[in-house]
Amino acid sequence: MTVARSILSMDSVSKTFGGVPAVKGVSFDVAPGEIVGFLGPNGAGKTTSLRMALGYVKPDSGSVSLFGGQPGEATFGRIGFLPEERGLYKKQNARESIAHMARLNGMTKRDAFMTADQLLDRYGLGDAKRKKNKDMSKGMAQKVQLLSAIAHDPEFYVLDEPFSGLDPVNQKVLEEMVREIADRGRTILFSTHVMEHAERLCDRIVLMARGEKVFDGTVAEALDHAPRRVVMDSENSGLMDAVRPFAEELERTENGALDLLLTRSAQVPDILETCVQAGVRLTRFEPMRASLHEAFVALVGEEVRAELEASAPVVEEAA
Repeated sequence: MTVARSILSMDSVSKTFGGVPAVKGVSFDVAPGEIVGFLGPNGAGKTTSLRMALGYVKPDSGSVSLFGGQPGEATFGRIGFLPEERGLYKKQNARESIAHMARLNGMTKRDAFMTADQLLDRYGLGDAKRKKNKDMSKGMAQKVQLLSAIAHDPEFYVLDEPFSGLDPVNQKVLEEMVREIADRGRTILFSTHVMEHAERLCDRIVLMARGEKVFDGTVAEALDHAPRRVVMDSENSGLMDAVRPFAEELERTENGALDLLLTRSAQVPDILETCVQAGVRLTRFEPMRASLHEAFVALVGEEVRAELEASAPVVEEAA
């Protein structure tokens, strides 16, 4: 079998619903073995793009290649898909749910139930094997659905908002699960509006806003777009006047230090040299680490900030 250079390739893909564009000319590739974060606020077009990638929704224009061919039934067994909409058969228990999906993806009944038991034990749900899905907490049901998506050990994992609704403890468990999957050489594409998960996990990110791709590259490359900040303090006066030409914004922190949002042209050696020449004796000079959230806002503009903040996750009970 020929190995495709890209597990997934989307080329100028667009989709409109009821006259409203949901995805506008989006192109990106996912290479074998990558962890790719598909990021953006709710309504950015992430879910529609993932459904077109898997062949569940047909694009109006553009093309999709999955495993080097058309997405469809032939690729289903090679994919583990966690949809944004959560749903389990209410009368099944956790063990039955996982085994059911594993069998649909080609496993024998014996192997499916054995795998279900192993996964439930491994991820802290051993005591819930026989618990009916209708009696589970939302967080517990979500974990069971995720285990159902990975039970057949697919080549390509597509996870739509997998962290949504999980408490911080279970978010950490899920991050560890993603790393374990990647360590086995599998390929992962997950969507999220929580930038911190992508910063910790991803080889590459694709940023979406209002149906369009606004960035495609590594986390480090995205952070290059974030504003630079430096926190400074001195043992004598004159600091604010000395650094003002290098600052887009200046404000005092709670402990009285000076927080500088640097201009694009500002260079750290020039700031330090200016302070020396002005006789300002520094007691603190601390460049602040940029966040992916700041990079996203810089890339898409302030008008999208509210959309991202409105997508803030709601944490469910621990399970």
